[in-house]
Amino acid sequence: MEPAGAPPQGCAPAREAEEPPGSPALPAEEPQGGQPAEPPPGEAALPAVTGRERCRRGAGTQGPGGRAARGRGRRAPGRRGGEEGGRAARRPRVTVDSSKAKTSLEALKISLRQLRWREFPFGRRLPCDIYWHGVSFHDNDIFSGQVNKFPGMTEMVRKITLSRAVRTMQDLFPLEYNFYPRSWILPEEFPLFVDEVRMMKDSDPSWKPTFIVKPDGGCQGDGIYLIKDPSDIRLTGSIQSRPAVVQEYICKPLLVDKLKFDIRLYVLLKSLEPLEIYIAKDGLSRFCTEPYQEPTLKNLHQVFMHLTNYSLNIHSGNFIHSDNVNTGSKRTFSSILCRLSSRGADVKKLWSDIISLVIKTIIALTPELKVYYQSDIPAGKPGPTCFQILGFDILLMKNLKPMLLEVNANPSMRIEHEQELSPGVFENVPSPVDEEVKVAVIRDTLRLVDPQKKKRKDVQCQTLEHVSEAKEEALEAGAGDGGECEGSRGPEAGLPSLCLKQVFPKYAKQFNYLRLVDRVAALFIRFLGVKGTTKLGPTGFRTFIRNCKLSNSNFSMASVDILYIDITRRWNSMGIDHKESGMCLQAFVEAFFCLAQKKYKSLPLHEQVASLIDFCEYHLAALDEKRLVCGRGVMERRSAGAPGQTDGLHLTPAAHTPLLSRTAAAGKFADYRNHRY
Repeated sequence: MEPAGAPPQGCAPAREAEEPPGSPALPAEEPQGGQPAEPPPGEAALPAVTGRERCRRGAGTQGPGGRAARGRGRRAPGRRGGEEGGRAARRPRVTVDSSKAKTSLEALKISLRQLRWREFPFGRRLPCDIYWHGVSFHDNDIFSGQVNKFPGMTEMVRKITLSRAVRTMQDLFPLEYNFYPRSWILPEEFPLFVDEVRMMKDSDPSWKPTFIVKPDGGCQGDGIYLIKDPSDIRLTGSIQSRPAVVQEYICKPLLVDKLKFDIRLYVLLKSLEPLEIYIAKDGLSRFCTEPYQEPTLKNLHQVFMHLTNYSLNIHSGNFIHSDNVNTGSKRTFSSILCRLSSRGADVKKLWSDIISLVIKTIIALTPELKVYYQSDIPAGKPGPTCFQILGFDILLMKNLKPMLLEVNANPSMRIEHEQELSPGVFENVPSPVDEEVKVAVIRDTLRLVDPQKKKRKDVQCQTLEHVSEAKEEALEAGAGDGGECEGSRGPEAGLPSLCLKQVFPKYAKQFNYLRLVDRVAALFIRFLGVKGTTKLGPTGFRTFIRNCKLSNSNFSMASVDILYIDITRRWNSMGIDHKESGMCLQAFVEAFFCLAQKKYKSLPLHEQVASLIDFCEYHLAALDEKRLVCGRGVMERRSAGAPGQTDGLHLTPAAHTPLLSRTAAAGKFADYRNHRY
């Protein structure tokens, strides 16, 4: 190991290291020894070997416990170890339905072979443990197990929806969310776009911006173009039928070999409630194929210079397919970090900034994801649990500041590329760089969501409690760490260490203060009324106002109705979702912000919103407590009226789960009084 801060020797990519090149600068958890374990900069975390080699290495691996303790004591621990091995061999394998996997199928197959799990490529009549979908949650009707898509994720990461979600957070925390370019939504914000650009040019005549226009539903670079002036936007009939986002173009990106590139980083959203996020320790760097120059009227249309999309640049005559992770038009991100580290760049801080960007983006997306989730999988009804691999596209500026370009709900997991053998004749050729990164991401995602992992650990830990002291000493001598049960390592023996690093809730303390809109969404969901809906009706909105005691002489219920109608009508006119009538979450958030600004006029917006959330949660907790007391009173009166009955009528004490405990709510009461009119 190189000392921390030293440049890497030769920049040879390391294999499945414990940390990415440059451990994140966020506070790390310390090991039991007391000293924080930090890897040296430049030590890249790459999947160990190719899929077939990993399969060979992992096959036939056995735990050492049976052999280590063989022949000791009258109970024949060796035979006991053999029995445990036999049970492990007979243990039911995890079942995976891959019938809807589509482009990720080959990488998934390699991962399942490495894990020795059972694949059902054509589906299965009986339920499977895991369903691997290629497009969305609704690829199959799933009622149990786990599925690798969240309902609503595809809609949430569309360019317009993502821009709106990040903009809401920018309104609350402008400095924390400055990693997303200034954006305008077309066509409704076109006049605003024109006015703001004119004002900025008037205030700074030297400012000569470039803008990039991205169709809302576009992918793989389709329909993207650059402009120098708002008048250059193609305001044809297509812009009405195909809305778009226009963003300020980043003119000074970091260059490598004089080429612009971006980063595809893989992020696992393992759980929504509680929030659990993992980031892959390595990703892909996709390069343009023409040397970069700052945009001018002459080169605006040179897509191979300005757009990093792989699907575009692969058609360039300069595109280089390489088996080496350090060269070519697609490389590993760790090779770029290695190169930056050798030049003295602070890759530890860069990783910290990237982790912060990912967590903040997920925090911006989760409120509406929870609305979609409760719509498809209502609380109390049977349904699958969800996880999802997301593709974050990040651009590094010249000063190494990461900027979010977009988030992909369905990042390509193909591990081969098309090669033209002759004009019009193509062949799929393996891509070692893709396989290196993507197989590890899929395999280790499956390891993290393994439904039998907890069962195995519980059973094997209970078994270990009955092992003699002599066997335990032998296990400690043979295993080395002694911190886990022997069997918990058995099924994964021979596999590399995880390539996915948990960043949330590990760093939750640093970011929980940003989750204000999450709490607003909880209020919204509480008053939706009918399970399975995503929009709030006028009765639900009035109930919210009444239960939270937000109406008074200055804000009557008539004013409440006017606020509801005005905001709901405006959001519905934007074409957000016409399947249901009512107030969507974004409209409710706007109304909530409006109420907060009226009630707490002298505070910054984020403090106004936080104060109103606390106020609402206090009154709802009091209401829940009152219902709980009433429920107990009814039960006591019924039991008093029929003392001879042993089985009485059981009533649910409260109609809603309290948002705060009564003690916590009462403790905040003094704060609310300080913020009243």
